[in-house]
Amino acid sequence: MLEEASELIGLEVYTPAGVHLGTVNNLVVDIENKKIDGLFIDETNPLLVEDSKAVNVPYRWIQSIGDVVLLKYFPKRVTSAKKAAPPKAPAKAE
Repeated sequence: MLEEASELIGLEVYTPAGVHLGTVNNLVVDIENKKIDGLFIDETNPLLVEDSKAVNVPYRWIQSIGDVVLLKYFPKRVTSAKKAAPPKAPAKAE
């Protein structure tokens, strides 16, 4: 059983299907309410997260914590927000 929040750092994180998501790198803390809001996961699985970018997993998605972190929810795939296409130049009158 964990006794300190810092013991979460370095734990492996798994989706509900048992797929390895990544490793806890840091905690997202709500200082005002003195609680953990989420886990910052890095070295993410490229099959789950585009470009293996780090993600913040909300604490409410966590099923259990022990030797590993098991999530009760994770999207099928996380992708970056698509960039808007640049505006088209106005057509020239001939």
